[in-house]
Parts: sequence; structure tokens; C-alpha cells
Amino acid sequence: MGKLARIAAAGIVTGAAAAIAERLFASPHYRGPVTDHFDGRHFQNLDPAWREQGSFWKWQATRVPGFWPKWIEAEPGPKPQERVGGGRMRVTLVNHATMLLQVENLNILTDPIWSERCSPFAAVGPRRHRPPGIRFRDLPPIDAVVVSHNHYDHLDLPTLHRLQWKHAPRIVTQLGNGRFLARHGIRNAAEIDWWQSVDLDARVSVTSVPAQHFCARAISDRNTALWGGFVISAPSGRAYFAGDSGWGHHFAHIADRFAPIRLAMLPIGAFLPRWFMRPVHIDPAEAVEAHRVLGAETSVAMHYGTFHLGDDGEQQPLDELAKALAASHVDSFHVLEHGVGREV
Repeated sequence: MGKLARIAAAGIVTGAAAAIAERLFASPHYRGPVTDHFDGRHFQNLDPAWREQGSFWKWQATRVPGFWPKWIEAEPGPKPQERVGGGRMRVTLVNHATMLLQVENLNILTDPIWSERCSPFAAVGPRRHRPPGIRFRDLPPIDAVVVSHNHYDHLDLPTLHRLQWKHAPRIVTQLGNGRFLARHGIRNAAEIDWWQSVDLDARVSVTSVPAQHFCARAISDRNTALWGGFVISAPSGRAYFAGDSGWGHHFAHIADRFAPIRLAMLPIGAFLPRWFMRPVHIDPAEAVEAHRVLGAETSVAMHYGTFHLGDDGEQQPLDELAKALAASHVDSFHVLEHGVGREV
């Protein structure tokens, strides 16, 4: 085989392998009616703030990452209660955006990830810097899982497969993600649009709500599935899980529809550099403002201290949150230790 033929053959193999990998990793393109946030091919934010083309590579070339210890050794938290009822509501920070919400004798996990990396690869990609706050084997029976969007740190296929095998929970996610999950053997997912709801039982429902963010798992599927948060409504109150979000009018819209909100779970990490992260991640001060706008009785912080995803250091979100809380005189926004629960 001549040199040109070898190059051509290598190109064919490489191209075929890339196509297979793209199909394996990418989300199927959602198809449905045009709405105020879907143009028939791609989803879009209600507030038009977005990054300039090439901004990711500019960030990579100019990064000044804050300090993260290589590993934070921590004992797991206590085994959670099996059920919480009688009008009580309890939330446990596992870590990152994985929260265990217990209400009306239902156990609900948000964006669960127990994997070592948030990546399509076992040996490459952001690696956790601390163990999960609750051991997987210590979880109570999981009745439902909500998945806010398809980024690897929020939609973790290995964890969802483990949950399906052991607990067979009901999965609720945003439009476009159900077909992706079914492709990977998870076929019990209900996908819903913003402001649509599904019932978990006769008393508890889950409603998809807007967020300011984006979606992609590969090169070809940017914004072809939806992102958002969730409101869990029960007789004992409403809990709001923000997922990932930049600042936007959606916080006020959620408050208009769902006040009073008993509990808000709000992200505070991966907020630097602000010129790059602002459109998609609120910072700690904006999280405090979201708490105020939502009118939440109690808020708890999440999305920090586990995966090094932005330029903020491991402790920086907590330090900035403490400053914002002191300046605003808010005493109902709490930081939980990893693996620790709190009744709200």
C-alpha cells in the first residue's frame, strides 16, 4: 500500500471511529413544536445572555485556577433515615449537585453522581476531590430521581444504571434526555418541558422550571436537549432544585408560580472567571439574591467542593457565600457538611 493510500485508509478509520464515538456520546436531537425556548432544532434561554464564539478556548488559554487539594479525606455521613413523613422535609448534601430530598415518605435524588469522574472516559476528565458524602450502599430506598440536564457532572450514566439495578426509581428529566437514556438502557424516564408536571404519587408532583444554561455531551448535540430546574410540590411544602443556572428572570417567574417555597437548593460553585461563567453559573452573591427573589424559607448550598470545574478554588465559593450572607444579613441560607442532613 502506498503512502497516500495508507493516509487515506487511516483517515477513513479515524473518521469512522469518530462517527461511532460521536453517536455513542451525543444526545439524539429532540424534535417537537416550536416554543418560546425551542426553534424546532435547538433550545434557547429566555434571557439572551450568551458567550462569544471561541470564548472556551480563550478561557483555556488564560486560566488561573484556584487551589484545590488533590484529595480531601472525609468519613461518610451517617446512613439517612429510611423515610421522612408527617409534614417533615429533610435534605442531605451528598456532594456536588446530588441532594437527597425526603418528603411525604418519598426519597428523591437530584442529579446523582457517585462516579470517580464526570466524563465519558474512565481515565480522563474532571476527577472528584472528595468521596461521596453518603455511601451508595447506605442510601434509603430511592423512589425518584430528577436529572436537570445532560452535562456529565449532572447526568451520570454509571450511577443511573446502579440506581436502576438496585432501586428502579422513577426518573424525571428535561425534554430530549429520555431518548438518550433509553438508548443507554434506562427506559423508565419521563421527559417534560418547562412548566409541565408529572405525579410521583397521589400527593407529590415534579414540575420542570426554566434555568439559564446550555446542554452538550459531544460536538454535534449542543442545545439539542433541554436544561432546567425542578419544583417538587407536596402537602408539606415545595422544594426547588435549581440544577445549573446563570442569573435570569426565571427566578422571579418561579416565585410567582410556586410561592411559598419551603426549601431552595442553589448552586454556588464553578463561578470563575465571571466573564466566562456568568451566563451559565450564578456566583455565591447571586445565589443569595436568588434566595431572596424566590422568597425561600430556607436555602442550602450545592455544586461546590467536589469537582474542579471552574477557576474558583475549593474553598472560594464558601468564602464568597459567607461574605454575601454577612452583607445581606440573611440567616436562612445554610451550608451543610458533605453527607449531613437537615430538616427544614
